[in-house]
Amino acid sequence: MPTLTFPKDFVWGAATSAYQIEGAWNEDGKGKSIWDTFSHIPGKVANNENGDIAVDHYHRYKDDIRLMADLGLKAYRFSTSWARILPDGTGKVNKKGLDFYDRLVDELLKNKIEPYVCLFHWDLPQVLQDKGGWPNRDTAYAFAEYARIVSGLLTDRVKVVFTHNEPWVAAILGHFLGDHAPGQKDPAAGIKALHHLLLSHGLAYEAIRASAKQSVKIGITLNLNPVYPASESKKDREAASRTDAMLNRSVLDPILKGTTPIQEFAIGKMLSSSLIKPGDMEKIKQLDLLGVNYYSRSVMKYDAKFPIVAAEQTFPEGNEYSGMWEIFPTGIYEMLMRIWKDYKPSCELMITENGIPVPDGIDFDGRVRDERRIRYLQDHIAEVHHAIEDGVPVKGYFHWSLTDNFEWALGYGPRFGLVYVDYKTLKRTVKDSGRWFAKVIENNGLNF
Repeated sequence: MPTLTFPKDFVWGAATSAYQIEGAWNEDGKGKSIWDTFSHIPGKVANNENGDIAVDHYHRYKDDIRLMADLGLKAYRFSTSWARILPDGTGKVNKKGLDFYDRLVDELLKNKIEPYVCLFHWDLPQVLQDKGGWPNRDTAYAFAEYARIVSGLLTDRVKVVFTHNEPWVAAILGHFLGDHAPGQKDPAAGIKALHHLLLSHGLAYEAIRASAKQSVKIGITLNLNPVYPASESKKDREAASRTDAMLNRSVLDPILKGTTPIQEFAIGKMLSSSLIKPGDMEKIKQLDLLGVNYYSRSVMKYDAKFPIVAAEQTFPEGNEYSGMWEIFPTGIYEMLMRIWKDYKPSCELMITENGIPVPDGIDFDGRVRDERRIRYLQDHIAEVHHAIEDGVPVKGYFHWSLTDNFEWALGYGPRFGLVYVDYKTLKRTVKDSGRWFAKVIENNGLNF
């Protein structure tokens, strides 16, 4: 018997996103997205790679769903491509694009896998970017119309719809730091984009609720990191507090409290009176399900040269690291407890992403022995169980990701999947971690 058993109705799943797996970037009437544009600019993505083909899920979705069924997944969180459905962002619907998601949902249900739809995972239609993108308030209203269209088609079968995946990343990495599409480096644009992304969630919530064919849960997923000071000095503690406000509270406060911490920063004070219109915060604070995406923590020290937060991330020596960040399992427990105690949410909670990039390879006998991923998952899932024991009613856990895929500006280097993909042949191989996760699902718990 498992030594840690989860609640009977606990949902075990895996997640992906459209641009990272679908490919077929210009097929069947699909419009161009900002990631189609950005990834074709030399130097923007490692090795000048792109998602033109990705793992070709658009053509291989039935095979991928068979893999999900073999793993025993109860649910699958995927994103729809806005530009595939509305090539111009608004206006005429591309029926072939919409039909793909129609078929995908049917195939999932045929295999007894619950579809969890996410409407936006960073791939804004390029036409809307040309009109100002997320810093332009009109984009929020365009998103609500897109949400209405998808909801009208799929909610006769789909019971959970997420509006956005990690709006903070889309806003800050895309518009302030410039590491992601559309590649802007403008702090004001980042703050505007974040507010309009959150506003679009509220507008879409209402559009989905009005157009849904049955009772649905409407959610959003947020990237959340506990923030620690690098030392006990006053400057480092203040740097950590500012970072927490910018990273965590900037999304949690609007969604769960209807307030915003941006006025705590000079740029926020300057922008907030013109940016935040009457009624905006009430619209944003509409939620049935909060998805927590957790990977690591942030350890910050004071550094005046960094804009807005005057803080720089540090990496404590002697700790374990993946290729991208520190491995810190207790952080997932801390984040869940903080949300539950500080915000007292009336909505449901789920872990909607958790995973690790491991430099996997196929051994001589065809196996992928990714023991480090198994250890990572075991430690983090145990901390989720710890949170449940301590009173946080976590409803599910989604691994990131189902397959290896295109990891944004890092290209195809980091491998996150339970399923290994040979990027030359696109052959899929279930990793040892995939078989291990299948046992967790079968047992509804962990064995140690």
